[in-house]
Amino acid sequence: MSTGDPNISHCITGGVESVLRRVGEIAVQSGIECYAVGGIVRDILLDRPTSDIDFVTVGPDSGIELARAVAASYPGSAVNVFQNFGTASVRLRNENSPVTELEFVAARRESYQRDSRKPSIQDGTLKDDQLRRDFTVNAMAIRITPDVFGELIDPFGGVSDLNAGILRTPLEAGQTFDDDPLRIMRAARFAAQLSFSIDSTAREGMRLKADRISIVSAERICSELQKIMSSATPSIGFIALYECGVLELIFPELVALQGVDTVDGQRHKDNFFHTLQVVDNLVEMTTERPAHDTEWLRWAALLHDIGKPRSKRFRKGTGWSFHGHEEYGARMVPKIFKRLRLPTDDRMRYVQHLIRMHHRPVALVDHSVTDSAVRRLVFDAGPSIEDLMILVRADITSKNPKRVRRYLNAFESVEEKMRDVEERDGLRNFQPPVDGLEIMERFGIPPGRLVGTLKDAVREAILDGTIPNEHDAALAFLMEMKDAILDQSSEQ
Repeated sequence: MSTGDPNISHCITGGVESVLRRVGEIAVQSGIECYAVGGIVRDILLDRPTSDIDFVTVGPDSGIELARAVAASYPGSAVNVFQNFGTASVRLRNENSPVTELEFVAARRESYQRDSRKPSIQDGTLKDDQLRRDFTVNAMAIRITPDVFGELIDPFGGVSDLNAGILRTPLEAGQTFDDDPLRIMRAARFAAQLSFSIDSTAREGMRLKADRISIVSAERICSELQKIMSSATPSIGFIALYECGVLELIFPELVALQGVDTVDGQRHKDNFFHTLQVVDNLVEMTTERPAHDTEWLRWAALLHDIGKPRSKRFRKGTGWSFHGHEEYGARMVPKIFKRLRLPTDDRMRYVQHLIRMHHRPVALVDHSVTDSAVRRLVFDAGPSIEDLMILVRADITSKNPKRVRRYLNAFESVEEKMRDVEERDGLRNFQPPVDGLEIMERFGIPPGRLVGTLKDAVREAILDGTIPNEHDAALAFLMEMKDAILDQSSEQ
């Protein structure tokens, strides 16, 4: 992207142009000075899609006034006013436009207290408002009134930094991050989203002010982490946070993976950088799926080896091992999710499930794969089996092409057997072919543990391949084996 033209109207098209022009016309009618600022300008120049637009107006309460006028021009839209902050938002009713959210704020100057990222606010000019923004690429503005529509206002060289793929701060970097340490997280997030590098001065400012992250709420940190996770290259964001020291403060379990130990000349891989490569691999492998559809699969990839520091052992003659790291990791997830304000519901349990399962397919690669082993894998993985196989493929980070090809071929063989077993046995969403009610009626036993024991025996016989997953076969098995099963149960 390159532009020496002070007017970028030729870059503004479609639904974005329609909204900008309408707001500009309403601003003129209302006698309000208004500009589109920040991310919308950046995204126009980068030809990136956007669903929200920020506007800056000049004059006390002018943002709220314009928001109300704009909302009135879009039938069915909703306006929310935040009087204490002098801001308002308008949620547009879908008019076949990609733009759904408009934010309006009166231009202001800000000053900060040491113990809070909430600033004291005074009325200001457009330049005051641009100065308070985090990065030069987010500090550009465009005029939207009809006579000068699309005229670029770029006081800090944002276009030049877009062309160079660099994140710089408009003000002195240390001051920028000291005022609002959430900007450290935003730097990492924009680097990951845009594949930009962070200017060396900005990186030093991030490092010097890393401890200020303590005044940022867990909810805001979580929001930025989620945006990094949904980016095209999450590793860029996590490495930026690691290098400035913030990651250790907000996510120590992940940083604990970093480092390589050597004993008797034997070393293990750096599990931190391995993990980040796994996440990037998984993102690349699921490019056809929207990020929100793979959100928790990405978290499973990020946390899949989180239990390795606790399980790491060195045995002479054998080398390094991480036996049981899957279970350690799964048990660590609730505490991590709770601290990061991630949901502790079925989404968390899905992540735990994949962590517990992620070595099971690998184990099948190391020896001749039996139908019984494949059945148990399909049964235990359940509806998550495809996601599990994506994760184990992403987990191959060897730089040895022959080793990678060997594992991929082995996984293909496992998946072929899985498809065959699934077609024959229907184990993906397994339901017992003989239910508890029929068992009670057939054998004259009351509800209780014995019913469950008989159902478990049927399931195990199906998984072992002793009987097919069919009603008549399962019933015949129970009729023949009932006494032996119940005798064994009573002995236990």
